[in-house]
Amino acid sequence: MDDSIAPPDRRAAALSAALADRREDLIALTQDLIRIPTLNPPGENYHDICAYLERRLRASGFQTQMIRAHGTPGDCEAYPRWNVVARREGKRPGDCVHFTSHIDVVEVGSGWTVDPFGGLLRDGRIYGRGSCDMKGGLAASIIAAEAFIATFPEFAGAIEISGTADEESGGYGGVAYLAEQGFFSPQKVQHVIIPEPLQKDRVCLGHRGGWWAEIETFGEIAHGSMPFLGDCAVRHMGAVLNTFEEKLFPAMAARRTDMPVVPEGARSSTMNINAIHGGQPEQPPGSTALPSHCVPDSCRIVVDRRYLVEETLDGVRDEIIGLLEGLKRDRPRFDYAVRELNHVVPTMTDRDAPVARTVAAAIHDVMGKDAEFVASPGSYDQKHIDRIGKLKNCVAYGPGLLELAHKPDEYVGVDDMMDSAAVMARSLAALLLPETE
Repeated sequence: MDDSIAPPDRRAAALSAALADRREDLIALTQDLIRIPTLNPPGENYHDICAYLERRLRASGFQTQMIRAHGTPGDCEAYPRWNVVARREGKRPGDCVHFTSHIDVVEVGSGWTVDPFGGLLRDGRIYGRGSCDMKGGLAASIIAAEAFIATFPEFAGAIEISGTADEESGGYGGVAYLAEQGFFSPQKVQHVIIPEPLQKDRVCLGHRGGWWAEIETFGEIAHGSMPFLGDCAVRHMGAVLNTFEEKLFPAMAARRTDMPVVPEGARSSTMNINAIHGGQPEQPPGSTALPSHCVPDSCRIVVDRRYLVEETLDGVRDEIIGLLEGLKRDRPRFDYAVRELNHVVPTMTDRDAPVARTVAAAIHDVMGKDAEFVASPGSYDQKHIDRIGKLKNCVAYGPGLLELAHKPDEYVGVDDMMDSAAVMARSLAALLLPETE
């Protein structure tokens, strides 16, 4: 009997055996990816990792394209924004399933006890920056696809795998660019799985919205010994922060969403103060120069406002500007400017969408438990697939704990990657194989 039309138990057994044979390959692949330090910013080694993926996937029978996102934020000759897209055609017409993973990782930061780009395997965990977010997921999707193709070479439709740039800084040089070029049109791709680390027994349906802005307060420069002759912009910013503490943060905490956002704290609106700077520029590292004595005439903060599907982007903006206008009315000499840096609207796939149902069923088959449907506190590349690609049938599913992302000693569990690869492979079987006879 052709395995592609074999009974479900036989299909599952064949896939399990093919995946078990690839466990060491999965480990080595994940380590190789971690050892290519694709730091963003500024966008290092994108070409190297895309070329590595291209070689790997061509050897597995995929047709590949290397695509540079010319003109996107950060793209330059020193740090070109490269992406790789691979496609393996089936033996007859059918749907296309696309796994898309970002190749970039965030800064290392302090507090590591292991080499952040060493790919250390210890006690069933692979450590390194990007191991969890999301090179472990990328490796699992490749292993899943290769095991599926080897087991069921007569499959229908097509499988695509992409490694994309800049998700950590908005994805505009990656999935957004590819979506603009038609790579995620519903006519070309029918099902998308993004292997973000939302936990191996969860299907992530979407994410909250985000509004990022710089707020600047203004003053008047004067000699620091006579501050009464100037106007301190830092003190004005202190009034802004105090107003946020007294009015904005309590109001946000009181709002709750019906979206299944995890963790629990993200079921409310939130805002982070990303950065603050006032006065003269900081001296470069190692400088022993003393500061001059000046009243600062400018102070800036960057805010990261995450909002709920029940809120609106205009409402988010207006709430903050309303508080600033109140200070301008009540506080002598207060003036400000707001510069929007970026915004993302919330997105949510229906839990009855084909890919969501399929992945949830595969989780149940592999792990013997019902999948949990969740939404992400932060945005990821689904926003571009939804808004630009106009493709709604998209979920995030992958190995790893979201709480480890961007942390020191980040890791991904090998068993978790194996389980996730099994879920991905079974999802391919459900979507690309004929019904059993």
